[in-house]
Amino acid sequence: MDDEAFLRKAFDVARRARDQGQHPFGAILVDAKGTVLMEQGNAFLQEGHDMTAHAERMIATRASKAWRPPFLAGCTLYSTAEPCAMCAGAIYWAGIGRVVYGQAEHDLKTAAGLDPENPTMSLPCRTVFAAGQREVEVVGPLLADEAAELQADFWQNRG
Repeated sequence: MDDEAFLRKAFDVARRARDQGQHPFGAILVDAKGTVLMEQGNAFLQEGHDMTAHAERMIATRASKAWRPPFLAGCTLYSTAEPCAMCAGAIYWAGIGRVVYGQAEHDLKTAAGLDPENPTMSLPCRTVFAAGQREVEVVGPLLADEAAELQADFWQNRG
């Protein structure tokens, strides 16, 4: 699979989310054959200011409702930013077997600063997955500079 091409599709989802006034995050779910199954932008506003409506958590929930873990084990979730601890837990519990992300969590934390709508944690997704009973392959950061551009000036220019 072409991880960079799929990750750029997730970037497109994040751009659309930002254009709609949402936080600039996006995720796509791709099966083992390379078929895009789902896409999801951040849904903070559309879900009534739901602080848990991260793109990765939302897509993991949707995927868990649509498919069983044996199928999802062969799928890859592409995310514009490293899944936070909450999202990594959702990805793990859904049974998704692989994650590819753009911007690292520590870089996002710097970009978002102290914004109350994004209280980023310094807890790498690899640490969360390593605590589990099954392996989740992680690739990233990948295309980190392109991913960071999605966040450029967003958190500072809200008002």
